[in-house]
Order: sequence, then structure tokens, then C-alpha cells
Amino acid sequence: MSSSRSEAHAQASQQQRTAEYLTFFIAGVEYAVSLDYVREVIPYDTVTRVPGMPSTVRGVTNLRGSVVPVIDLAIKFRLPAIEVTSRTCIVLVDAQVGGNALLLGLLTEEVGQVLAVDVKELLPPPAFGTPIHNDYLAYMLPVGKKFALVLDIQRTLSQDELLSTVTAEDAAAEESGADDDAAAPEVVDDAAWEAPEAARAQE
Repeated sequence: MSSSRSEAHAQASQQQRTAEYLTFFIAGVEYAVSLDYVREVIPYDTVTRVPGMPSTVRGVTNLRGSVVPVIDLAIKFRLPAIEVTSRTCIVLVDAQVGGNALLLGLLTEEVGQVLAVDVKELLPPPAFGTPIHNDYLAYMLPVGKKFALVLDIQRTLSQDELLSTVTAEDAAAEESGADDDAAAPEVVDDAAWEAPEAARAQE
């Protein structure tokens, strides 16, 4: 009996020392997010624009009948919008607003891998030299001779982006209640889509 207890205690201690992360790529840089936030990963599918969304929100996608905002982190990081390819995926994450969990999609160039690491291996982000704002980073995760940048989801996503779930649901409800002859919502043509900032810069 004592042996079983010791083994259970050892397993619990090991779990406390180990953290799991999902990595993905944006502009060729490997990022990571804790699996505690990740609900699932889905292949890219049709994204529909909804008026009034923050510029970082590419639109919404239909997840088994639920409306999920899709955020282009490249635009968030002031990079060119992600170009959709056969490897493009949407990472579905749970974020917290006022104690309530909201489901959001993170548009990524491609998904990397799931890593289980000892928490002692996680390093604090440097004071400068990273491609994104330091406030967005939680840790630096060693991946071979390189590092994956671990995002702090709550800090990375703005209040407007987090609340876009509510906006999207309201817009979907209005759309479903509209007359049959109403115009259909605009479906994003990713081959021609530009971030609002990029479009204004070209004018």
C-alpha cells in the first residue's frame, strides 16, 4: 500500500513539474501556447467577415453550429496578413473575460508539435530583441538549439478581440433573423484579402 502511495505521489510531482505546449508558426517564427488553453486544432475553412470587428479579426468560422471569431496574429504583431495555404490551421483556444470562458480561433501558417517540458527549462523572455511586444510573451521554450516564443494568451488578445465572440454571436443572430431576400454575409476571399492597415498604406 505504501509503495502505491509513493508511486502516486511521484507521478503527481512529475505532472506538476511538466508542462505541455502546442507550437505553431507565424511569419516563419515558432510560437507556442499552453495546452491548458487549447481546445482543438482544425484545418482552415471558410471565414466570413462581420462588420464592426477589430482589424485583427479576419472574420468568423462555423464550428459545428457555433460562431467562432478567427484572429490573425500576424496582423496583431504588425506583420503582413497570413496567406492561406494547404497547411494553414486554426488553433481554437479558451480565453477568460470576466470569469467567463470564450472560444477564439488563432489563424496560423501551420502547426508544429506538442512538447512536454520540465517547467525548469522555461526561460523568461529577454528585455529586447524579440519580434513581438514583450508583454505578449510568457516564456522562451527551448526547441533543440532554437526557442519557441510562448504566448500569454490573456495579454496577447485585447479586450476588443476577446469580446468579438459576443459581437459575432449577436451578428449571427441578426443574420438568422433577417429576411430571406437579405444579402448574404461576405465570405473572405483570402487570395485578395488585405489587412486594413496594408490597404490604407497602398492608397
